[in-house]
Amino acid sequence: LFYMLYLTNVKHVLCFQRVALLVASDIDALCACKILQALFHCDQVQYTLVPVTGWQDLGTAFLEHKEQFRYFVLINCGANVDLLEMLQPDDDSVFFICDTHRPVDVVNVYNETQIKLLIKQDDDLGVPPYDDIFRDEDDEEGGDSGNESDEGSEPSGKRRRFDERRIERQRAKREWEARSFFMCFCQASMMFFELAWVLTKDTKDMLWWAVIGLTDQWVHDKITHMKYVTDIATMQRHVSRHNHRNEDEENSLSIDCMRISFEYDLRLTLYQHWSLYESICNSCYTSCNFKLWTLNGQKKLQEFLADMGLPLKQVRQKFNSMDMSIKENLRDVIEESSNKYGLKDIRIQTFGVHFGFKNRFLASDMVHATAALLESTEKDESDSDNFIKALDSLSRSNLERLHSGIELAKRKLMAIQQTVASCICTNLILSQGPFLYCYLMEGTPDVKLFSKPIALTLVTLSLMVFFDVEKGTVIVVGIPPESETSDKKNFFGRAFEKAAESTSSRTLHDNFDTSIIELKTDDRSKFLDALITLLS
Repeated sequence: LFYMLYLTNVKHVLCFQRVALLVASDIDALCACKILQALFHCDQVQYTLVPVTGWQDLGTAFLEHKEQFRYFVLINCGANVDLLEMLQPDDDSVFFICDTHRPVDVVNVYNETQIKLLIKQDDDLGVPPYDDIFRDEDDEEGGDSGNESDEGSEPSGKRRRFDERRIERQRAKREWEARSFFMCFCQASMMFFELAWVLTKDTKDMLWWAVIGLTDQWVHDKITHMKYVTDIATMQRHVSRHNHRNEDEENSLSIDCMRISFEYDLRLTLYQHWSLYESICNSCYTSCNFKLWTLNGQKKLQEFLADMGLPLKQVRQKFNSMDMSIKENLRDVIEESSNKYGLKDIRIQTFGVHFGFKNRFLASDMVHATAALLESTEKDESDSDNFIKALDSLSRSNLERLHSGIELAKRKLMAIQQTVASCICTNLILSQGPFLYCYLMEGTPDVKLFSKPIALTLVTLSLMVFFDVEKGTVIVVGIPPESETSDKKNFFGRAFEKAAESTSSRTLHDNFDTSIIELKTDDRSKFLDALITLLS
């Protein structure tokens, strides 16, 4: 029904060709980029790396490189728009798209010459049948009389010209069903790791990057818990294979070794690089469950620590400085007390890594550190500079960069919790019937930090937030409600489009995630009113 490119064909097509590598600014894309860079290095493929933060960036990057390159690889961008219509490339340009964002634009699915979608065999795109959307000119001229002769014929391989009027009519009929939700399906990093595995070129570093890409989607609530557990089991098999294969090598090179391990660890953010107390206070899971913005919540936390028998002196100092006798049984002690306080999911399946004797990190540590570097708001740092720093932090040869990212992540997490507490205590979260929203006014502490999508998403996992920025616009993020049966489908992106269209609101849909848009501040009220009406 639709074109599916098996991952092994990527190497044969791209080998010995110059490639433009266009990579979105998210953690999974960074990890996929690292894996693909390693594969390109193995095959001596020449490439140019271009970070892109949105559709405008993507268009500009293509215009700058279309004369030098015929082949373009797009990671976590490009699938959910009509790419040929947007970029207007030459007929010999070819795009390899590995994009986790769904839904995929139907034109990209049915194009057979220039668009090569890198998708897994079990990825059900759910696109409508070809004949329900498009009609060739030959079919239009032949009319109904040609139906019998056309039966069983296959669409030609050439780039098609479609009847614009018919396309619009058919799209209007099926648009909501085909494009009404946004979600993430599979990790780009895992797909490229599987490519490396099939080519027998996978390494422990590649495996670790794939683990980080998976953890990124779990940390930022882009996949279901069931999907996460299933993929964890897949990665665990690869981890066991690598650990067994390199066992002798690890023993001989122990000071420089890298060992990945499967663990049931705590859902306490960065606790091994922080104090236990600060981690509990600034982790979303524990902070929200204890309601630490209230006096009762603070009292409950003190009771929780007392129930575990942990002295305040110990929990307030760096984790590495805690008594060894406490650290040895810490996970079991915390889990036992957590059950009494309603924290039944305090432990989660994850992976950890050891670099040599000294450095140990959890996959979630890497996600938070890399995200903090990627969205750094330091002066004189461009988006491209931040992208390169974040990319470097994923290499075990750049541990100093990684540690600096961890320090940035701590400051970001504290700012997030302070902002959440402030919004709740000052009643800034308002109910508009079908959804909640919160407007962060200019002058809010750390307001510049929340102009970045990942940081804003961490604040708004169950809310839609409106945020003021200097250029007179607000960033709008739509987050679906939390539930155990949630399938992570996000209908806000399509709702935003309809609300903007019906009110002529000035919006910019530049983010690869359709549930994140930019809206003129002056249009905020009428946009909200339309959104309320639409979702009621």
